[in-house]
Amino acid sequence: MSTHVNQEKARPVVMIAGAGLGGLLLAILLEQINIPYHIFERSKELRTFGGLMTLGASILPVFEQLGLLEDLMKLSKVYKCMKVYGADMTELVNYERTFLKEVLGYHNILFAKPKLYELLLKQVPADKISLNKKVLNIKEENGRVIIQCSDSTSYEGDILIGADGSYSGVRQSLYKSLDEQGLLPKADLEEFSIAYTLMVGVADTKDPEKYPELNEPYVTLAAVIGGNYRTLSQNDSKSQHFRNSEWGPESNDTMIKKFQDCISPLGGTMGNHINDTPKDLISKVYLEEKLFKTWHHGRTVLIGDAAHKMHPAAGLGAVNAFQDAVILANCLYEMKDNSLQSITSAFKEYYTQRYDHVQAQCNRSHRLAKAIFGQTLIERVMRHIMFKYMPASLVNRAAVKSLEYHPKIAWLPPAKNTSSVPHDENKNGN
Repeated sequence: MSTHVNQEKARPVVMIAGAGLGGLLLAILLEQINIPYHIFERSKELRTFGGLMTLGASILPVFEQLGLLEDLMKLSKVYKCMKVYGADMTELVNYERTFLKEVLGYHNILFAKPKLYELLLKQVPADKISLNKKVLNIKEENGRVIIQCSDSTSYEGDILIGADGSYSGVRQSLYKSLDEQGLLPKADLEEFSIAYTLMVGVADTKDPEKYPELNEPYVTLAAVIGGNYRTLSQNDSKSQHFRNSEWGPESNDTMIKKFQDCISPLGGTMGNHINDTPKDLISKVYLEEKLFKTWHHGRTVLIGDAAHKMHPAAGLGAVNAFQDAVILANCLYEMKDNSLQSITSAFKEYYTQRYDHVQAQCNRSHRLAKAIFGQTLIERVMRHIMFKYMPASLVNRAAVKSLEYHPKIAWLPPAKNTSSVPHDENKNGN
């Protein structure tokens, strides 16, 4: 990919904490505009856990601008419909999704999260990523921001971007400093809200004779509404806030035993799929929600889960991390010089463009999670009404509205828009 840069402008040295999806896309964008950067990743090896991911018109134009859409499509299948089943495998609803191509110009596509990670990782030079570099502390001195890592090393630059996830060391250190100065809102000190425990993984290739759905050009997403079961009480969950980021394959067996005999929508049991999945690709994640109010201060800024942790029910976490990366890169691209004033102005513009939209998306994810997974009487009634009485036309309009907002890369030609509805970068899609 070619670079686009104004050689007369001073370029800031950027440190990115975290080599997740958002951090990698940001690195790809900075590579294009020739802004020097380096990624500091806490893990000892580069890999990502996760199961199925879906992307659509709200971010696919960015992949098209970067010339990566064709490669992504090779890893994906078009999302034809979503079926929701009860615990007894009775089909509750069947939401068609292929109409989105005509309306918005792009299908929703589904793929294995590790495949997308590999695609993005290939675009970043290996020498620009350092492993085993967990950021523990940050400080500013002499017009620079300095990070101190868990291996007793330290590094400095002009800008620090915290893309290090829900339990961000960058955010924790930044907030500690701001709190000591009396500059941190009380809401940012509150714990994550209690949500759910999720197990994710990607099984090895299945036998198409046993699973004929694999022969189809489209894919159907199936969701099963389980019974009234909780794995952790609220008090139990508090001890998991920081353990969550360290969970690995060894912690999964107990949870697997509790649902391995559940019926699978594809046939057989969930245990059949688990047995076909490499153990090191099965991960248990504790799902929490929180929208932080403070995204930046001084030379430090947050993106993705470090700034806003969403429930994955609506599949919006990675999309919003990508959108953060695009908007932040655009703001850095437009900086007039390398001064703290210009950096602060860029961060403020990024926050202004993103916060309201992210707030709407957090609310949408929260509502959908309650509708699908909630077990209170009110939540069960909501689910019954939604699945039994909500017109398909209303569901479809909501799907279109949620995808109309999409940022674009400022320095590249826009993606070809073949939709029947103009995209609006200012719509919140709530």
